[in-house]
Amino acid sequence: MIKKVKCPGSATIINAIATGFGSAFGIGLNIECEAKSIGSGIKCYNDVGASTDLMDLCVKKVFEKYGIDENNFGLELKTKSTLPMASGLSSSSASSNAVVAISSKIISDEFNLNPLSDLEIINLAIDASIEAGVTITGSFDDATASYFGGVVVTDNKNREFIIKEKMDDYKILVYMPNFISKSGDSDVNRMRVLAPLVEIAFDFAKNKDYFKALNLNGLLYASTLGFDSSIAIDALQAGAIASGLSGTGSSFVAVCNENSVDDVNDAWSRLEGRVLQTNVDNDGCVFL
Repeated sequence: MIKKVKCPGSATIINAIATGFGSAFGIGLNIECEAKSIGSGIKCYNDVGASTDLMDLCVKKVFEKYGIDENNFGLELKTKSTLPMASGLSSSSASSNAVVAISSKIISDEFNLNPLSDLEIINLAIDASIEAGVTITGSFDDATASYFGGVVVTDNKNREFIIKEKMDDYKILVYMPNFISKSGDSDVNRMRVLAPLVEIAFDFAKNKDYFKALNLNGLLYASTLGFDSSIAIDALQAGAIASGLSGTGSSFVAVCNENSVDDVNDAWSRLEGRVLQTNVDNDGCVFL
């Protein structure tokens, strides 16, 4: 049995590290996972040469959930990605969502069992990400924006939605500098100093003023983590609707309309690194 699933990444509106409350929206860069049943064991591969520890752990947790003995049944999974790794665009959430979803689908079909619910998939994927050390808050905002698409505002501590809705269709530009930044390596105490100011940004998000929230959050985290906040300001000056650091970096995102996307792209193309153009994703994880 062979199945395929595609899960998008997401961009940050509010980084949850400072307060435990976050917001994110799906973007059209994704991870595609193909899986097939094999006689025994777990075999995981990706197209970027990264560690497969998180993938392995996700599959193991699905096996444990269903009581599957990997000596008697196995899965082989391969991922390919248009989503840059370790860049603040929820690559870990997209990967873990895809792996858990497709593992659950194959096992439930193979053994005539009930598939995991959407939130069971998300929570199991988050548990694996925490155990693997690739997330600080559990990233319920990133995970749900990836899984459902659209925009979410969340209580990450309690894994609850405050807002979950479709997002208007915008052009999204991503500036990628020539280095990566892993979330699990970030200075948590330094970021939590920001809490009173991030709470102001979060109030914007709760009131669905997502772009003010993104702008303020991005400037706060960029300055605290040592990124150049002028990157976001350059995008705003060029006509972006909103711009800021995504996650804990290293990428910056800009929300653009048709009239501003070329000007913002020109402004960012002068920087060292690369610029990716994509769109808002409202579909989330889908089987192919």
